[in-house]
Amino acid sequence: MNTLSNHRFLKMNGLGNEITVLDLRGSPHVVSAAEARAIAADPRSRFDQLMVLHDPVSPGTNAYMRIYNTDGSESGACGNGTRCVAWAMVADPIMSRPTEGLVLETKAGLLPVTRLSNTVFTVDMGLPRLSWNEIPLRDPYPDTRAIAVDTQIPEHPELQNPSAVGMGNPHAIFWVKDAESYDLAVIGPKFEHDPVFPERANISFAEVVNPDHIVLRVWERGAGATRACGSAACAALVAAARKGLTGRKAKISLPGGDLVIEWRESDGHVLMTGETELEHEGFFSPALFAGAA
Repeated sequence: MNTLSNHRFLKMNGLGNEITVLDLRGSPHVVSAAEARAIAADPRSRFDQLMVLHDPVSPGTNAYMRIYNTDGSESGACGNGTRCVAWAMVADPIMSRPTEGLVLETKAGLLPVTRLSNTVFTVDMGLPRLSWNEIPLRDPYPDTRAIAVDTQIPEHPELQNPSAVGMGNPHAIFWVKDAESYDLAVIGPKFEHDPVFPERANISFAEVVNPDHIVLRVWERGAGATRACGSAACAALVAAARKGLTGRKAKISLPGGDLVIEWRESDGHVLMTGETELEHEGFFSPALFAGAA
């Protein structure tokens, strides 16, 4: 029988961003791409991101997180998912552990989390990656505030020279007049797979309403159109501030709701604040993993 058979999971959301939380602390099992795709295919556990908790790796951390997209690929960061994990680790009666602080670790680094209320958390997403080789990009751009992409969309000639930012995963941000006017399912995959992004990229369409407010729609690498993407919101704020379009703190409005993003001047860290919601808990059916290696 598969290790994940009958294992408990939490179905949550961060501003509508569908998150499934799986606790594998105490187990050596690592979720495979096939298992992640199987979990995503079940309506009860369907996710934009699967957040899997493992035993801590670095001293001073509470858990190590692996993050999976719906296609089974791994991601280095998910801000909305991290807030959901934080809620589970401090409020869920089975997953919670006594702790004074909360620091989670991913392959992209450490993520300290602060609880502001029962459902509102602030995640320290760390330093943005601004150099071409850190994001990463194919070409050595001296200034990533505007880069050239190979993909051209004849119907939308304005979609060129996006800003590029790394937030544990690569992001490209197009500055547009109306973020709602683009068909993400058609345009998103073309830019996601543009050769300039060797690890693919999350594609955002950002409309600056005023210096304190950005409207954002996101095509997420490996997941598709999403109601919210925390790392994309962070990348958009950083890119907007670098271009002088906003200050270092703004409200980012996504289809699922609003996040407050601050690019802290004192240390350069990006802080993301937003809501979380528990939808239900469940247990994986053994049949779910019949074809998963």
